[in-house]
Amino acid sequence: MADENVSGAHDGGAAAGEDPVLGERIRGLRKRRGMTLAQLAESCDLSTGYISQIERNLAYPSIPALVGIARSLGVTVQWFFGGAAPVPQAEQGYVIRYGNRLRIQYDGGIVDELLTPKMSLQVEMIHTRLPPGSESAESYSHAGDAVGIVMAGELEIWVGERHFHLREGDSFSYSAGEPHRYRNPGSRDAVVLWAISPPSF
Repeated sequence: MADENVSGAHDGGAAAGEDPVLGERIRGLRKRRGMTLAQLAESCDLSTGYISQIERNLAYPSIPALVGIARSLGVTVQWFFGGAAPVPQAEQGYVIRYGNRLRIQYDGGIVDELLTPKMSLQVEMIHTRLPPGSESAESYSHAGDAVGIVMAGELEIWVGERHFHLREGDSFSYSAGEPHRYRNPGSRDAVVLWAISPPSF
């Protein structure tokens, strides 16, 4: 992760659409980097209009799109998580209350919530909820190793050329450097807990 101060991830607001923090954080960081919309779009192979819509909270990004935006801006996706309530001084870096998880909503209704209270740890945990039929879209990759467990519902995951259909209670691991993608093929929400080390998402 770049040397940006990440404490702002606890600032007020909510994720794109219901939560304006994501678009504001992308726009603010882009401007601090001295990049135009066109330069950022070219760097992460997205359209200028699409990034503009994300910055103005008119569209949710796909997971690969946000990974590309983060990489182009020199941070990880973790930098863009936002939450609404202040954290009590005594709990900062140690505890995240259920109602105060930092979150990002993506295109298709997928929601990630950050479970690790300190961003300097060597591992990050993420709680993901995927509505029926939702998917991460095209494959993407990042550094580190990923492990996960399906807590509810079903999950299809592709890692390189491998394809797995997982159900509640099944766990998995892979090198996040391999292109990967996933979807919920079931008729109810899928809930997945992920751990990524070192934090690279």
